[in-house]
Amino acid sequence: MKFLLVFDFDHTIIDENSDTWIVKCAPERKLPNGLRNSYQPGHWTEYMGRVFVYLGDNGVKEDEMKRTMTTIPFTAGMVDLLGFIGENKQLFDCIIVSDSNTVFIDWILKAADFHKVFDEVFTNPAAFSSTGYLTVQHFHAHHCAKCPKNLCKRKVLKEFLDKQLERGVSYTQVVYIGDGGNDLCPVMFLKKNDVAMPRQGYTLEKKISQLAQSLSPVQCSVLVWSSAINIMSYLKLLIKE
Repeated sequence: MKFLLVFDFDHTIIDENSDTWIVKCAPERKLPNGLRNSYQPGHWTEYMGRVFVYLGDNGVKEDEMKRTMTTIPFTAGMVDLLGFIGENKQLFDCIIVSDSNTVFIDWILKAADFHKVFDEVFTNPAAFSSTGYLTVQHFHAHHCAKCPKNLCKRKVLKEFLDKQLERGVSYTQVVYIGDGGNDLCPVMFLKKNDVAMPRQGYTLEKKISQLAQSLSPVQCSVLVWSSAINIMSYLKLLIKE
């Protein structure tokens, strides 16, 4: 009997967007208008690539970026929740599916000593070039019209579950914890016995309730959370059952 916990990262594990937080490293802590206005919908990764070039051009080094990123606060109750999952790893497999990048997530989880809680992290690959610039790539290619072109979280979740089945691992329940519009696609993939946990007041919750109003509700149960303590209470009930 094992449960799979799927976490988004920005505004779910951490209480900010890691990609916009890095702007604190920029001169005067802001980006020039031309760069800010260069974002095109669905092409966030390319936009962040330009932001990283700008930071590199302005002499922002890896250690400064790391210092800045590790000051991001965790969401209310999240430290307790991750501690609880870490103590019960025999019952929970735990993955992150995020549109952030490997460098940011790695820094933040390791600084707080939570990297061992997660079995796998699926996010855009990032690395520092020989000249010290941070570069980021698309996570994968996909054919989903609903998702940004670099990442379809449904595809990631489906492939992970298929791979686990091949290894002989199936889950009693999948619990999906997220906040954003790009979390709707994987939530619509969840089955009747699974649970979606959208963060209260964020896009995912609004989109799920819009679907219910248009009479095409999601198949899974929906439990809204405002603090990660709500999530922990639910998981404690799950293990008791």
